Amino acid sequence: MPAGGIKITPVETPAQLERFIRVPMRLNAADAAYVPPLLMERREALSPRTNPFFEHAEVQLWLAEKDGRDVGRISAQIDQLNPQTAEGVGHFGMIAAEDDPRVFAALTREAEAWLRARGRTRVIGPFNLSINEEVGLLVDGFEAPPMVMMGHDPRYAAAQLEARGYAKAKDVFAYQCNVADDLPAPILRRIRKGPPEGVTLRTLDMKRFEAEVRTLTEILNDAWSGNWGFTPTTEAETKQLATAMKPVIDPRLAFFAEIDGETAGFIVLLPNVNEAIADLHGKLLPFGWAKLLWRLKVKGLKTGRVPLMGVRRKFAGAMRGQLLPFLLIDAAAQAARRLGYERYELSWVLEDNLPMRRICDAGGAKVYKTYRLYEKALA
Repeated sequence: MPAGGIKITPVETPAQLERFIRVPMRLNAADAAYVPPLLMERREALSPRTNPFFEHAEVQLWLAEKDGRDVGRISAQIDQLNPQTAEGVGHFGMIAAEDDPRVFAALTREAEAWLRARGRTRVIGPFNLSINEEVGLLVDGFEAPPMVMMGHDPRYAAAQLEARGYAKAKDVFAYQCNVADDLPAPILRRIRKGPPEGVTLRTLDMKRFEAEVRTLTEILNDAWSGNWGFTPTTEAETKQLATAMKPVIDPRLAFFAEIDGETAGFIVLLPNVNEAIADLHGKLLPFGWAKLLWRLKVKGLKTGRVPLMGVRRKFAGAMRGQLLPFLLIDAAAQAARRLGYERYELSWVLEDNLPMRRICDAGGAKVYKTYRLYEKALA
């Protein structure tokens, strides 16, 4: 009999992967704030055939079973493009489990042993699966449903991890803004004078969508390169990003800024698809597609999220570059207001990314969710 009656099984078959995907849906079924993900999207995200993350990372998934039912899950991964890998770090993620210390112990023990066997001396997470995807465990802000591509966890999860010897590595914040609120008056007065000489704003060109996404990724990799744990997005991941974003992105809510004719910055405000899928129970068939498209294209949504914003580093220190984030935020907020949006989220922001936090604070945004990254030595 496995320790504590908990059996840990590596995910090796499509049927096991399906069970893995559905674990948090069952565990969080009674949580009014939880939004079940689309099963189709989760299958693609966890398949080496469709997620280019697997091209540069080794990944293992596990299920925890007790009395014939699935009671938890976890992943462990080693991303060769992540700079922490050279420091002996491995990552864990996708953690979801019943409020039972035996389940958390069995899952973390299995993931730690897998990483230790591959020469890892420290583990950090959760990353689901990449630092460029969902990161952190929710530790504050449980009442509000998560925005698109953000996680949601039960209140007990943090304490269970900490009881296993995991300690805080970093916090990341989600800021919330009301679309009706303008930027603070001093900033708004400067913006209303018009962009500085040589600065222009334009919306995303859907006729050149793939090229636009390549430009966006190039700026993103440059702008974020100094951030903790930064991992560049590959060309294959850029293509996958374009495919994933195209059905839901609204070009009226995506802006590029140019300085003297060079693309210098961007912002993307995504419609909060979670608002549209909350009652679909993860399924698009038989009628989910029709509901989703009607809500996105006809009814419209009230919430959105800014997951991507950046300014090229060579411009960031000059006056025009420092003004770009506010010009972009104001342009996106005005567009959202015209389209009937009420709130949007800026996320995620590292706690020690002080330049971005100052921009959020100066713009009147408020932290309303905190996600925590944990670490543990693998002695």
